[in-house]
Amino acid sequence: MSARMMLLPALAALLAIGCGSEDQLRRVEQEVGDLKLEVFKLRQSVEEGNKRAQADQQAAAEARSQDRRFQADLQESLRQVQDTTRVLNNRLNSQPKGPSRPAAETPAPAAVSAEDERAYNAAVLDYNRGNYPLAAEGLELFLKTYPQSVKRPDALFFLGLCHYNQRAFDKAQAAFDRIIKEHAASPQFLPARLKRAQCLLKQGLKPAAMKAFRELVDGFPGSAEARTAQQELSDLGL
Repeated sequence: MSARMMLLPALAALLAIGCGSEDQLRRVEQEVGDLKLEVFKLRQSVEEGNKRAQADQQAAAEARSQDRRFQADLQESLRQVQDTTRVLNNRLNSQPKGPSRPAAETPAPAAVSAEDERAYNAAVLDYNRGNYPLAAEGLELFLKTYPQSVKRPDALFFLGLCHYNQRAFDKAQAAFDRIIKEHAASPQFLPARLKRAQCLLKQGLKPAAMKAFRELVDGFPGSAEARTAQQELSDLGL
């Protein structure tokens, strides 16, 4: 009996140690589980943060791209206004400065001139409205119907602008070439040379475009076209 009584405390101690170890193990397992959950949550937070940062970067890149497109569109619109203004100014400068002739001196041509004017103005109106295909069609018809019209150089210039604004740079160049070859005395001669050079540049013909710009700068110093050509050369790093 005495031996048994002596073993009971030892067994109780061993059981207590075993139970304590199991409790500690469960606590450790619980803590490990909690840590895993925290790590999982932290990983999710990091991934979400990365996604937000990536989305912000994409949004910023898209905003920059839209801004560049807006600036390009604005520059192109400004160039179109300048081209139209140049045509009108050249047209005004080409008008006779003296007193107008009495209407009785030219009765027959007056009707033809009126038709000429209406056809030309209708095509230009389509151009100003941004309807370039319809304007080009009207200008082609005008050039065919009135081959001797004094507005022929202007019509060719607007025809070139119609093609240019539709990115048909080869067709635009052809229209400007016709002015250069057929109407060298026209007020549209220098504007046509400038636009021809810009067409060459748009077609990727950089050496030819540089040569054309340089010819304007060297051959016609002080002109508006020469100044624009110099700016084009500067933009090309020259």
